[in-house]
Amino acid sequence: MTSLRLSQKSDFNPTTIPLPSSKSESNRALVIDALTEGENKITNLAEARDTQTMIRLLSSNPAVFDVLDAGTTMRFLTAFATVTNQKKVMTGTARMCERPIGVLVNALREIGADIHYLNAEGYPPLAIHGLPAQKSNKVKIRGDVSSQYISAMAMIAPLLPQGLEIELEGKVGSRTYIEMTLELMAQFGINYTWEENKIKIAPQAYQPTAFAVESDWSGASYWFSLLACADSGALFLEGLKENSLQGDSAIVEIMSHLGIKSTFENGGVLLKKQAVTGLKNWDFTHCPDLAQTVAVTCAILGQNAIFTGVESLKIKETDRIFALQKELAKFNAELKEIEPEVYQVIPSVTMPNQVQIHTYDDHRMAMAFMPLLTKTEVIIEDPDVVNKSYPSFWKHCNLAGIQTENLAEL
Repeated sequence: MTSLRLSQKSDFNPTTIPLPSSKSESNRALVIDALTEGENKITNLAEARDTQTMIRLLSSNPAVFDVLDAGTTMRFLTAFATVTNQKKVMTGTARMCERPIGVLVNALREIGADIHYLNAEGYPPLAIHGLPAQKSNKVKIRGDVSSQYISAMAMIAPLLPQGLEIELEGKVGSRTYIEMTLELMAQFGINYTWEENKIKIAPQAYQPTAFAVESDWSGASYWFSLLACADSGALFLEGLKENSLQGDSAIVEIMSHLGIKSTFENGGVLLKKQAVTGLKNWDFTHCPDLAQTVAVTCAILGQNAIFTGVESLKIKETDRIFALQKELAKFNAELKEIEPEVYQVIPSVTMPNQVQIHTYDDHRMAMAFMPLLTKTEVIIEDPDVVNKSYPSFWKHCNLAGIQTENLAEL
């Protein structure tokens, strides 16, 4: 396994970053496309490995859907294979088979799906034998586990003979991702209602549509962080919309407290430096994928921020809370649990001459710690993990003037 050395750099000339397309929008659009009778014109699909895996599996339709490490692909294709009455085995990497899927499987079984586990109860691999008949048009799903389960059920709901009512139980996390799913469905002709905790979708057909995927706000967050931590510079991020379907567009407001002024113009957003007003606390319930980026930024900028709504980080590509705690400690910062599910960033006061970041097979660990190069030399272990969502990330770092050097395996 190689590593990548990032040379220290704190001043950046104005640069345009051609951001990748949204993985979240792409994967939803692909499932909707597969469920649509007729020809859609979907453009600007993501280069991310998760999306390319989805494209490959949907086009080749093998007996085994091996999703590798793609969580959305696992959840969405489980529901897709069920509603289209396919016989499929769903599997993935060792880590994917440790990520729970019981909430989705229970909901699918409730409406009549024939699914059983091939190994541990509640986890992949699964054997799907389709949906012989719809037994119920109502399901209850916990709102605080993974929005992807809810999105998976919503996308197949129009094809169910009786439609579907999804009742969300308890606190709803990542609400913006559910809203993204429903709004995308609406763009493909689907009517729905979401009143209080109930989403209702009648039986109906998706309509062929032309749809262009927006650039990825999650990928944009690392450039916000880089400029926030830098001494000077400006960046233009291409392809972002002010009124975005993506919840991670919350990075605009978060970073406004951490020294970044955002101006939407010319089909993107211009980032410039401004005074840091301070981030006291933030609830990441609806944008959990930003937590790593913001934690590193706060640790570098001396912000004792309080984080809530990060419970779902423990069941992502890795336990991201644990991973953050281990890696922040390498430059004398902390992510401290001050009460149950409430964390405080304790910023760094002394910076080593070099920091080596372990990435835990997690693309966001590699990218979130990149801005540390504004203060010290950084070595990123297994830099290719970025291929999951942003394969051109290191190339774009070079575009911004960051010097990188591949280090041979030790």
